[in-house]
Amino acid sequence: MSDAHTDEPATTPGSTQSHPHVPQHTVTIPADVQMVTLLGPRDELLRTMERQFPQIELHVRGNEFHIAGPSAEVALVERLLDELLDVIDGGQPLNRDAVERSIQMLRAQTVERPADVLTMNIVSNRGRTIRPKTLNQKRYVDAIDENTIVFGIGPAGTGKTYLAMAKAVAALQAKQVNRIILTRPAVEAGERLGFLPGTLNDKIDPYLRPLYDALHDMVDPDSIPRLMASGTVEVAPLAYMRGRTLNDAFIILDEAQNTSAEQMKMFLTRLGFGSKMVVTGDVTQVDLPGGTQSGLRIVRDILGGIDDVHFAELTATDVVRHRLVGDIVDAYGRWDAVQQKGPRRGPVRPPARRTEHQDRPGS
Repeated sequence: MSDAHTDEPATTPGSTQSHPHVPQHTVTIPADVQMVTLLGPRDELLRTMERQFPQIELHVRGNEFHIAGPSAEVALVERLLDELLDVIDGGQPLNRDAVERSIQMLRAQTVERPADVLTMNIVSNRGRTIRPKTLNQKRYVDAIDENTIVFGIGPAGTGKTYLAMAKAVAALQAKQVNRIILTRPAVEAGERLGFLPGTLNDKIDPYLRPLYDALHDMVDPDSIPRLMASGTVEVAPLAYMRGRTLNDAFIILDEAQNTSAEQMKMFLTRLGFGSKMVVTGDVTQVDLPGGTQSGLRIVRDILGGIDDVHFAELTATDVVRHRLVGDIVDAYGRWDAVQQKGPRRGPVRPPARRTEHQDRPGS
């Protein structure tokens, strides 16, 4: 979409351009693109590009980018501009997070283009579109399309459940399924459920609240009571699944690390005709009582060779919450690794500072 050509060698004193043998490339942005959408407010996105390409001299005049530096880096900047223009053309506003993730994908030389990842729409509601924000998230979403059972495994904040919910709502809207079933095991995370006041439903409701919250982001809240009353959407503890066969349904098991091996088997064998299952969890946050083996930790060994069952891995780099969430996930991972090797004094070395991320995988 951009027009790139090579100018005379750069000769600006005191910079990378001061070397006569370094050619300057010019990329002309189409006239119908407002430069502020590409540069960001107060040139925030331009500053992001400059930080990510320290070997490059990058200047903007009018609708032209003037780029000088090592040829490989110059080519990468030119590709980045083309990708960002495609994102803008797809109706997706740019932000610092999108620019940084695009650069990461280009440097990793992935098969998937950044523009394809950042403009993939799953479901829209009340003017908001939910979409993947990282390459692993897109691969996870693609796996849900291509497989009957998908396991989404990764740390908090990687969008495992949120994206699965979006795919469920999209499948219901497209009439690919007749109902959505959302379930979680009712396991205390260091707290005692029995001491809470109220009925059994009152006690269980806090476990299911995150599923309700995600559903409210994707479906008109006024329609949720009607959908639940008709059975089109069901939110229930895992124990309620026993003895059922679930046909023509999109079924999500959240917090699956807190299932026992027997519960995992029970859940997976509820699969009926025309249904799809997504199982999400974080194997580093098991709240089962001591000695109970997590069904999510062993299921890959059991089902790893079965066709139409896919295991999607998300990591701290896919965290799309506050930047500190990714740092916390990394820090705990390093601490766990140290503990396995033996006790050690002093704190674990902190990671490099991350950039600010948004609260949801799609916004």
